[in-house]
Amino acid sequence: MVTLLTALGIVLFFLGLLFSIAWHELGHLSTAKMFGIRCTQYMVGFGKTLWSRKWGDTEYGVKLVPLGGYVRLVGMIPPAAKPRQTSGKPMSRWRAMVEDAREANSVELEPGDEDRQFYQRAPWKRIIVMVAGPAMNLILAIVLFTIIMMGIGLPQNTNTVGTVAQCVLPADSTRTDCPADAPPTPASQAGLEPGDEIVGLAGEPTPDWYAVNVAIREHIGPTQMTIERDGETRTLTVDLIENQVVARDGEGDIVYERGPDGEIVTDDQGYRVPATESAGFLGITFAQERRPLTVAESAETMWGSVVGVAQALVELPSKVDDVFGAAFLGEERGVDSPVGIVGASRIGGEVLSQPIPLTDRVVFLVNMLAGVNLFLFAFNMVPILPLDGGHIFGALWESLRRRLARLFRRPDPGPFDVAQLMPVAYLVVACFVVFSLMLLVADVVNPVRLTQ
Repeated sequence: MVTLLTALGIVLFFLGLLFSIAWHELGHLSTAKMFGIRCTQYMVGFGKTLWSRKWGDTEYGVKLVPLGGYVRLVGMIPPAAKPRQTSGKPMSRWRAMVEDAREANSVELEPGDEDRQFYQRAPWKRIIVMVAGPAMNLILAIVLFTIIMMGIGLPQNTNTVGTVAQCVLPADSTRTDCPADAPPTPASQAGLEPGDEIVGLAGEPTPDWYAVNVAIREHIGPTQMTIERDGETRTLTVDLIENQVVARDGEGDIVYERGPDGEIVTDDQGYRVPATESAGFLGITFAQERRPLTVAESAETMWGSVVGVAQALVELPSKVDDVFGAAFLGEERGVDSPVGIVGASRIGGEVLSQPIPLTDRVVFLVNMLAGVNLFLFAFNMVPILPLDGGHIFGALWESLRRRLARLFRRPDPGPFDVAQLMPVAYLVVACFVVFSLMLLVADVVNPVRLTQ
């Protein structure tokens, strides 16, 4: 059964990724057609075509290598402003790549394309076409996050006892058993049981988890605790002790250790290391229940996801060494390591096979797919070719040049010649391909595992 669920999770998440790619390209296709630009191909994947069919001017299909997709627009590169002067000297390698790209672009032109080319559209229209792809990923991420947060809800701590620890251990201990010399916890001594709802401490009401947590941390010594058990209200005396516990901020969120440079410290597996502090200790964990978030809470949580994705994107170049070491040197791979389509799909299979409630498994998969779409949005907006952000930057630069030309009454400089940057685009593609292959090897031979 575990094998079947793992395979099902891999397939489902893989299909979700393919849908995300197709959804992205649909944004480009629909807006390009809206502005009268001829689209010759709409493809999911690269390499050999597995299936295709042509409707109108466009060939729709699926290719062998599912590492992305594309919509081929006619006239992405404008013609040269001046005819190239032929001299006896051979072209430089840079110039040769520029001219090759321009020639490959012109091959697709057919009679009737004189006014259906991408570069002929106003900069604002080209920006809309390029933004539409990442925007589709952003919309999908928002929809998925909204379903999770406002529909299903997120796990929230309650003031109900979930488990009772039998002995006192340091906050950073990983032991699951009790050493012979470990003293019993105040909770076990007082007779607390799972399911007890803590409604008061030291004479003060504790209507929610935050109130209980703060009250426990602030008291040391014998303390009166009011609980509800089986519909009855009872009063217990708990002898709270001082112990090293996980540090929390004023809102109850965990505080993590930070190094000298201010970065959060992680362990060998890539997990963030919580900071500890001395405070009152009872020896319980709180039960959780799913609670739908409000619009404001959902927006705040989504913004946190956006910030996290932006940080991950900035840190991505620094992860190359880790991925190389995991792929070819057998180094340990942390949970924060980047993953490719294969790795993400494998994680989906691992999650679906876990012995946890089905709702939790589905929510995790949907949340992960939403995060992938958020990353696709941010990554494609990076202003370098051949990413969408590179074309957006070119259109913005063209618009600025034309405005300045009108302001200073100079001749129209014409469309921005994106062909001049094609060698840079080739280099970016080469780096992307190499990194993708490294991820593929790492995901196969040394995959990221959520459970050890």
